[in-house]
Amino acid sequence: MGFPKLLVEGKPRRIEELQMNVQKELNYVNRKLNITITRITKPYGHPNILAEFIAGQLRNRVSFRKAIKKAIELTEQADTKGIQVQIAGRIDGKEIARVEWIREGRVPLQTIRAKIDYCSYRVRTIYGVLGIKIWIFVDEE
Repeated sequence: MGFPKLLVEGKPRRIEELQMNVQKELNYVNRKLNITITRITKPYGHPNILAEFIAGQLRNRVSFRKAIKKAIELTEQADTKGIQVQIAGRIDGKEIARVEWIREGRVPLQTIRAKIDYCSYRVRTIYGVLGIKIWIFVDEE
């Protein structure tokens, strides 16, 4: 979910520190490296950020249904028209792997005109690997 504490707007020193560390890691000591930081206006309208949120909840052993419902609730505040979340694997540590999904609103996957953001994310839990897929219906052109 980014570096909210590291990159506060009023602290350019931290950004320069990050830039120097990245230059050292990439061996760009002699060259100039520009880092641009942009604030996302509605972060929970982006499926990658939402997948990281759900993954963090699952790592902390929160029930998968609670995590999905909380993510859907956050997405509704970002003015989206619909969301579908799918989790596959050994959900809640059960012996048999299964696929669970929840849809809220409209998600027209067959319509080509529909602008749908998609993310596929893998998360390692103590039970094994879970796959998270998120479709967010933004707008129809």
